Amino acid sequence: MSLLEVTGLTAGYGQARVLHGLDLTVEPGEVVVVLGANGAGKTTTMRALTALIPHGGTVTFDGAPLDGLNPAQIVGRGVSLVPQGRGTFSHLSVLDNLRVGAALRRDTAEIKADIDRWCEVFPILAARSGQEAGTLSGGEQQMLAVARALMSRPKLLLCDEPSLGLAPKIVSELFSTLGDINREQGTALLLVEQNAELALGLASRVYLLEVGRVVASGDAEGFRADESIRRAYLGL
Repeated sequence: MSLLEVTGLTAGYGQARVLHGLDLTVEPGEVVVVLGANGAGKTTTMRALTALIPHGGTVTFDGAPLDGLNPAQIVGRGVSLVPQGRGTFSHLSVLDNLRVGAALRRDTAEIKADIDRWCEVFPILAARSGQEAGTLSGGEQQMLAVARALMSRPKLLLCDEPSLGLAPKIVSELFSTLGDINREQGTALLLVEQNAELALGLASRVYLLEVGRVVASGDAEGFRADESIRRAYLGL
């Protein structure tokens, strides 16, 4: 059984339909990347999966339907989102942002242990723990957003454009850390990303979106080897 099974996903904004019946799956511990140009429907997909916007179709996670649940309930089921634009609570401290990520948990000692763990993974968060999140650099806020999402101990971490607006060195370090989290924690990853080169280096499977539809899917190596896909979509 797949960890995440999505069938016939539709979504949009008002009268404007953006997604037109997406099917995708994520297996336990897998890294799946969704590629596509601006306007392809990548962010809409992530928002629909986490109930941030209304959607149609069927979404099943770990054998149980997510349809009809609110965002907090979906987090409670084991799905956590790092939104596009980081979404940090700018007037809260770094430490309080991490505590917000564990808001549904009651295991106080384990929450503290997880804060220590992610501050070790992202040392800058330990150094800036009392600082307002809005005063951090873009790269530091993205690290905080990832750590905050991981505080709920998700089985599946969704990341929406994690490289957006970041310097290449920070992007490389962030993707390396995401790979470590996947391998060491067993956390499955579903990434929306425009940086095809980095994304394909991390992914086991790929979905390519065009105007709200899946136009190609397969393993990452197959995408790298397909010259027509490389030229038309990946810029490689």
